[in-house]
Amino acid sequence: SSGRPSDPGGGSSSRRRSACWRSGTAVHDVVIVGAGPVGTILAGELARRDLDVLLLERRDGERDGSRAIGVHAPVLAALEPSGVTERLLDQALRVSVGEARSGGEVIGTVRFDLLSRRFPFVATLPQPWTERALGTHAPTPRRGTATDIRSFGDRVVVRTDDDEIVGRIVVNAGGPRARTLVYRAVPARAYPDRYVMADVVAPGSGVAVVHLDARGVLESFPLPGGRRRFVAPAPPGAPDDAEVSGEILREALDARGEVEAAASVDTASWFSIRRVIAPQMRRGRVFAVGDAAHEISPMGGQGMNLGLLDAVTLAPMLAEWIRSGRAPDDRLGAWEQRRVRSA
Repeated sequence: SSGRPSDPGGGSSSRRRSACWRSGTAVHDVVIVGAGPVGTILAGELARRDLDVLLLERRDGERDGSRAIGVHAPVLAALEPSGVTERLLDQALRVSVGEARSGGEVIGTVRFDLLSRRFPFVATLPQPWTERALGTHAPTPRRGTATDIRSFGDRVVVRTDDDEIVGRIVVNAGGPRARTLVYRAVPARAYPDRYVMADVVAPGSGVAVVHLDARGVLESFPLPGGRRRFVAPAPPGAPDDAEVSGEILREALDARGEVEAAASVDTASWFSIRRVIAPQMRRGRVFAVGDAAHEISPMGGQGMNLGLLDAVTLAPMLAEWIRSGRAPDDRLGAWEQRRVRSA
């Protein structure tokens, strides 16, 4: 109950459900709940290792808009063997320099290109583009909403709104909304900060910029096609309205001299920040990865990158488990400790 993935099972109703799926229901090697970036890359990594993977997604189609836009160097390196990195970089803008500015003056510079890394930059592209590249090897998602996950010995049953799906292993990558499928309770801290953001056509170089002044922070990240992502704080009490959010962002841009960019803003979306870190990500044959297990600040795509590394580093161990019939418990335990520490 303190952040440990739950594994209830047992009871007469559980036995009835178990008997139901034993009567001919297909058993998949791995069932993944959630076809966002994290679930998609995990499904692809397992499918290219010849596992039978079912990917379950509640959404009817591609998500609207763009959330996380930056893919970081460790993720690019981890995805290179699958060919996904090449697909990402074919479309992405490579951001190698970031600047902090105040009053129009540069007060600090971050040089990603000086890092001793295989990919010394941040690759930026809209999240739908990222998801399509991540889905190179992934199966087509099955549509449905998971409502319950229960373990029965060497099988795990995922109940949906109209069916039951059986897997040898189940991974919850369904994000914050799906967290209660595997955790009874995880302490959460909600921060008062709220932000507005929009992707607009804007002049500028391929440099990421953070404006720092008494009005607050304004972040500006370059995107392919001459566009930029702008993020600004919302004043306390501002309504969660797209037009109001757009006005807040226009005012923030005008105040920093970003007049052309301000004129391109029509509406804007908003987001808030929560901190949730479950101390465990595995119980038996049930796992939680990505935002289902941990939420951190989404600034700079940190949450997405953290989840992608969860998935890519977990996939080889799940494949080994399925093939050998034995769980690599020591390695899975070390994986869990590293990922929780990273979060």
